[in-house]
Amino acid sequence: MADSRPESLAQLRTVTQPPEVRQRANAEHWTASLYLRDISPYLTWVLLKTSISANGVTGLMILVGWSTAAALLIPGVAGAALALVLGQLQMLVDCSDGEVARWRNTRSPAGVFLDKVGHYTTEALIPVILGIRAAGWPLEFPADFAWTTAGFALALIIVLNKALNDMVHVARANAGLEKLSDRKGEAEPSQALVARLRRAARFVPFHRLYHSVELTILIFVASIVGLFLPDPLLADRVLLLVLLPLALLALAGHFVAIIASKRVRA
Repeated sequence: MADSRPESLAQLRTVTQPPEVRQRANAEHWTASLYLRDISPYLTWVLLKTSISANGVTGLMILVGWSTAAALLIPGVAGAALALVLGQLQMLVDCSDGEVARWRNTRSPAGVFLDKVGHYTTEALIPVILGIRAAGWPLEFPADFAWTTAGFALALIIVLNKALNDMVHVARANAGLEKLSDRKGEAEPSQALVARLRRAARFVPFHRLYHSVELTILIFVASIVGLFLPDPLLADRVLLLVLLPLALLALAGHFVAIIASKRVRA
């Protein structure tokens, strides 16, 4: 269908949103399952009327992600609200790039690579700029080193946490094992204690707070709270100080869950 265009939205959905896409356990963000996959075919329909490639759409997703982080440089509620909207837009475009690739049958390693670049860089830039927001603009050094360093530290932990999943795929490929399917059972730890702890974490899912969507939601809420505080920077600072140790705990828990699962077993 590389040179054809869909005749209807129903046809477009059938080709670009097959069950194996809608039922993915890990690759599908909750916003996609909740509503973005209902909206994305309309954007994909428009994109398919142009000459833009799937990788070009992914490039657009990257730019929207970077704009999400940059919006947070605008102080107060205005910047946080703009980042919140752009964060949702990034996920919408992220849905459409895969749909364009599936319709035109142009899926490629380059597309996967660019998708990873988009999410890694966006989810690193947001905490970095959260540190700048917590310090206040313009920055004054060395007084503001503590907050900017905390932002960079949070970014590093988030990137390491994301990289663990990719490390699993690299390890399996280097060991000559087959690619993992994106099913819920694949990630279940084989050790009973670790499995119970993992199930308990679902009731307090702080390990899910570090995606760009969740981060922009939290920063927006903090900006609202800051309106009622004597120092509006206090809300961003408290948020950063809370996220940092929780991110370390999430990283450690993620590592243990991987080691205890069959994902890295021959």
